[in-house]
Amino acid sequence: MRTSMSEFPILHLRGPVLLGPEHELLEAWVVEGRIRHERPELPAGSEVLEVDGYVVPGLADLHCHLGIGDGGGGATLEAARQQALTDRDTGVLLIRDAGSIIDTSPLQQQDDLPRLIRCGRHLARTRRYLIGYADEVEPEDLPAAVAREAGRADGWVKLVGDWIDRAAGDLTPCWDAEDFHAAARAAHGAGARITTHTFDEDTLPLVLDAGFDCLEHATGLTHETIARTAEAKIPVVTTLVNVGEFESYARQGERKFPDYAAHMRRLHAARYDRTRDAHDAGVQLLVGTDAGGVLGHGIIHDELDELARAGLDASAILDAAAWAPRRFLDVPGLEDGAPADLLVLPRDPRRDHTALRELDHVVLGGRIVT
Repeated sequence: MRTSMSEFPILHLRGPVLLGPEHELLEAWVVEGRIRHERPELPAGSEVLEVDGYVVPGLADLHCHLGIGDGGGGATLEAARQQALTDRDTGVLLIRDAGSIIDTSPLQQQDDLPRLIRCGRHLARTRRYLIGYADEVEPEDLPAAVAREAGRADGWVKLVGDWIDRAAGDLTPCWDAEDFHAAARAAHGAGARITTHTFDEDTLPLVLDAGFDCLEHATGLTHETIARTAEAKIPVVTTLVNVGEFESYARQGERKFPDYAAHMRRLHAARYDRTRDAHDAGVQLLVGTDAGGVLGHGIIHDELDELARAGLDASAILDAAAWAPRRFLDVPGLEDGAPADLLVLPRDPRRDHTALRELDHVVLGGRIVT
């Protein structure tokens, strides 16, 4: 799917071009697939396509599962490609895959798909996660498993930090403090960063003590751990659409595990207050949908709507969906010379986040793809 330079159009972006929350340009150009802030020298007779509208970086989904089929199980590579196309056509041009059952690295060679950063396979405690999703290991094997997945992935490892403990009848951490420390040491020693799935309150102090680099879901945040997370500058990846399903999870487990059901309902009821409190305390929120498996793809705008319900304004939502993920993953936005992965909108998304649904153009690698 590689494209030669001769096939790239020349675009004149008659903006504003939004470089960040406080920085914009009146215009920019796309030449040979890259952003140019100054008008370039063009050969005589060059065709230039004039593009009008608000220009923003492509949206990012930092918790997405390409390669997991609907309802679970590994998808084919072609099905994973279709999942990525579905996400792309909603404006998602950067994906951090937070765990997949199959090897999705061939998708990284397909230039019509979003940029993909992989976490490799989930790592979970034996019999403490969804069947078939994860590589299940015991504590003594965890550091080696982390190092292995770090070598297979793109600088990220994903650990399942807590899940229902059937003996306890409730959510509990899957590992003890030393296990979390050992996992972080193994990831960092392999040159990778490590993130964790966490719903439960008791897991958060353990992973903060261990020096984890990111938190997924983080539904158990308290005033104390919000303050610690903000001080440590550790981001939280929102998955509020998925958290909205906690009531259904509670119903499913209520007969056998009433404590678990009550716990999930408390987490569900507090989801908006917790998210707003974290944001107000200075925790960097990053957008993630948890698409794949239970949830379908193409739901980025549902996640943005959830952030609005939690009380974030349009500018904060745009930051969490576009600029902040790129800063965190060290992926360029609309800097001069950056790959032209961008959206063109008819309205200012800093005033109303729903403008991000109104895609006049999706430009990926300098080509208009939708």
